[in-house]
Amino acid sequence: MKPTLNPYLLFNGECKEAMEFYKSVLGGELTMSTFGESGMPASEEEKDQIIHARLENDALTFMASDSGHGGPVKFGDNVNLSISGSDKDKLTEWFNKLAEGGKVGMPLAKQFWGDTFGMLTDKFGAHWMVNITSNSQS
Repeated sequence: MKPTLNPYLLFNGECKEAMEFYKSVLGGELTMSTFGESGMPASEEEKDQIIHARLENDALTFMASDSGHGGPVKFGDNVNLSISGSDKDKLTEWFNKLAEGGKVGMPLAKQFWGDTFGMLTDKFGAHWMVNITSNSQS
């Protein structure tokens, strides 16, 4: 699997509604899962919020989630650049280079869905997510 760059939108509890709207406009396949379905601890208020959504059509792919216990989303902080792929060495290198002079919010680490994932804000203030898939395709 080649590395890809996808927008990742964050919402304050309206992710499901927003992604259904985008699907109605753009078509494609929409998948969503809630905090409650993930097995992660979630309050009664958070359990039906979206932990991950993905909309994909022939031309584009983008993802989204509700902020959950990450706190309220502030304007300007609601878009992340998400890089996904299976080339662990390359993606780890990119993560580390993007982090230089910036701030790592979540170090690269194995996650409950099986992949390695991390988040950072680069020295210019851009927010990045890096997901290294657990499959061995390149």
